[in-house]
Amino acid sequence: MTSTAGGSCPVVPKHKHRRGSRRSSSLNTDPQALPALGYFQTLPLEIFQMVLNYLSVRDISMLSMVSKTISHHLINYISTPSGNRRLLWQDFHNHGLPDKREGSSILEHYKSLGLLLKRCTLLLPTKDRLKYIHKILSEVSCFKLIGCPSPLHCLGLQCYGVFLQILTAGWDELECHRVFNFLCELSNLPRKVQTVVSSKPGSARKLELRIRLYCRGVLLNHWLHRSDSAFWLTRILKPWPIVNQARLLYIIFGPVSSLDGHVVWQKMIEGPTDESSLRGLAEAIKLLYDTEAREWTADDVISLVDELSVVPREWLVENNARLLILSGNNICFTFMASKAVNGRTAELARLMVFLTLVCEKELYCMDWAVKMMQKVCKVFSTPGERNNFLQCVENTFAHMVIDMLQAVLSGDRDEEDSSFFTLFHLVNAQASFHKEVLYLTMRSTPSSSS
Repeated sequence: MTSTAGGSCPVVPKHKHRRGSRRSSSLNTDPQALPALGYFQTLPLEIFQMVLNYLSVRDISMLSMVSKTISHHLINYISTPSGNRRLLWQDFHNHGLPDKREGSSILEHYKSLGLLLKRCTLLLPTKDRLKYIHKILSEVSCFKLIGCPSPLHCLGLQCYGVFLQILTAGWDELECHRVFNFLCELSNLPRKVQTVVSSKPGSARKLELRIRLYCRGVLLNHWLHRSDSAFWLTRILKPWPIVNQARLLYIIFGPVSSLDGHVVWQKMIEGPTDESSLRGLAEAIKLLYDTEAREWTADDVISLVDELSVVPREWLVENNARLLILSGNNICFTFMASKAVNGRTAELARLMVFLTLVCEKELYCMDWAVKMMQKVCKVFSTPGERNNFLQCVENTFAHMVIDMLQAVLSGDRDEEDSSFFTLFHLVNAQASFHKEVLYLTMRSTPSSSS
């Protein structure tokens, strides 16, 4: 009896140990033995998708990197009606927070969505990634070039732009070329651009506005690095002849009406304009002139600036001078030097006078204009050419003062009395310019001993 009990003692703990082993294997904490879905394997798909509703978009994008299987399930979830409703916010005309639980604006939401789709499609070829993403976003009308009925009051294109910026960040140029071509095919952008650049300026105002908003909102505004911005602007401009490039640049970056957002084509022709009307064009020109814009030479950019100054007709020289000043010293000097080299001395002298006028009006330092003239003088190959240029500058000052004085004395004044104020600024500009020249001369002249 005793021996029997004693013999049976080892049996009980051994039996319990085996039961414990079976329970341990059912939970299996060995990572290598877990299925691809991990503990989610035990959940029905419907419950798994319900869990996703409690995660932020960024959390879901982190989850997508756990395994290929989970990523595949997330791709399927995004394609479902419930996933679409959850992820594709479309309240682009209400700039509040569509979902305060997310704690972010709609732009931030689409950044997170771009990261999610970037990670979910990481293993797919670029072509397949773009097809899938288009399938997801194709029903969002505000993402289309001509889709939103009220584009000026819509954040749709900006959301699409930040989405694409996050999606394509780190992609090489070949892949980005494919993205641009894909977008052109979807939006029919080349054909629409062909329409506006070959039509009379302003005859297709609504289409001009749509192209401007699409190019800026989707392709240009959201890049962190100038090299990326230069790449996309180059993709937009380079397929076209330089005449069309200038027209397109004006459509995208030129002045617009504060009332309806349409491009104002007569702004540079009818009278002097302000810096705000030219700053976008100047920034685009500087972007193309940067060394990072590898597909553009200095001659390309200067030719574009020259062509731009006659869009849609020849600009007032004052507006041209203001654009050159805003574009920076290098572009301004290169533009003027090209006129000096090509023997366009009278044009150069007139431009020089208007540079001084803009400096006077905008309270820029006049010694900048004097130093610019000094640099330009060094471009001339002979003293005779240089002296001829200086004489042309003085003659231009004199002729402009006389013309302005005649306009004032004739009594033909508009409501703003612009002729009088132009004469006032021109005389002050001439005096200030010559004062700086005298200072420069006296500094370079050795003082005589007493």
